[in-house]
Amino acid sequence: MTDRRDFLKQVAVAGTTMFALSSWLGMPPIGNQKTIPSYLWDHADMFIEDPHHAALSWFSEAGSGLFMHYGLYSLLGRGEWVQLEEKIPVAEYEQLKMKFTAHNFDPDFITDVAIAAGMKYVTFTAKHHDGFCLFKTNQTRYNSLHSPAKRDLVGELKKACDKKGLGLFLYYSIAADWHHPYFSSREAGWGSYRPAYSDPQSAYAYKREADFQKYLLYARAQLHELVTQYRPAGIWFDPIMGFYARPDLFPMEQIYAEIRSHCPYTLISFKQGATGTEDFAAPERGAGSFSDGVGKSFGEKSGLVAAKAWEGNKDKHNETCNTLQSRTWGYKKAEDGKHKNTAQVLDLLQDAKSRNMNLLLNTGPLPDGSLSPEDVKTLREVGRSRWSTEKNNKV
Repeated sequence: MTDRRDFLKQVAVAGTTMFALSSWLGMPPIGNQKTIPSYLWDHADMFIEDPHHAALSWFSEAGSGLFMHYGLYSLLGRGEWVQLEEKIPVAEYEQLKMKFTAHNFDPDFITDVAIAAGMKYVTFTAKHHDGFCLFKTNQTRYNSLHSPAKRDLVGELKKACDKKGLGLFLYYSIAADWHHPYFSSREAGWGSYRPAYSDPQSAYAYKREADFQKYLLYARAQLHELVTQYRPAGIWFDPIMGFYARPDLFPMEQIYAEIRSHCPYTLISFKQGATGTEDFAAPERGAGSFSDGVGKSFGEKSGLVAAKAWEGNKDKHNETCNTLQSRTWGYKKAEDGKHKNTAQVLDLLQDAKSRNMNLLLNTGPLPDGSLSPEDVKTLREVGRSRWSTEKNNKV
């Protein structure tokens, strides 16, 4: 006999099929249809009533997720900030696109490892600060589909996550873009808005503050693509210091509303918080409010914005992110053999749980897109330990 939960799962699968068929035929989506994502099947009753509430409930129970920083910077093996730190000229850095093959990027293997570690979701860099995109976008050719890889990495990962009941969060760097011609200048707010080049970069066309609106149109169009094409579990914004430097430049409340209008179960985070209306905060390494430091760096007004946002978010079920490498998030060859071990990860999990937080644990894929064997071994050991502990607790 089919129970209610199984029935709702069947409805979800049927709904997905109908949605795909209507899209293929060029028809608009069926009016009030609520297709249930596979990772929310255990919250199906709640989803029918309130998709957003169902997503929040799922997230509060998820416990942990796998973070992945992958992009052009991975090819150099010197961390995700290499373009800024080494002041690599834009034209030179762009050439990495022609070497980007991602030939060992395997979504099925990645999701299997996440599941083996006991994780319930994956968070992936759709666009990092260097501006290179790993998804299908009509806004720029600076993306993985126009590289030798010729792959929509986000789309492939989404399919694997859907198949295995994992949520997929998409990291999007909104407050830094070292490639877009009309992003703001270092002088306009934050020293990391652009690398400190000694020579003018012909790729940069920003001259006055009004030019920044062209970047905002670009970013909002890309966010529309991400939400409508992939229906992600969440959008994970970064870098928060870029926002705090100039809160007036980023209409985050409007952007949040746009995301939620397109997909009500897509959750939103922006580190400690930009507005305090995020669904959860996601500070690095368990940090709290930056308001004092923000006030000293960018002025009292920015400090108050940071304090208000943290006040609005601090008591939610939040997330802390950390990395298996010593410090960096993107692959850094110099840190090989120095990654966190199983015991250290288990300590991080326990610490996050004690603070009512999920742990988002990062691995930096190698240049070819494969996962570090060192990290795979650790993640599998973590999963075995978690399973053993859970089993013993039940006995």
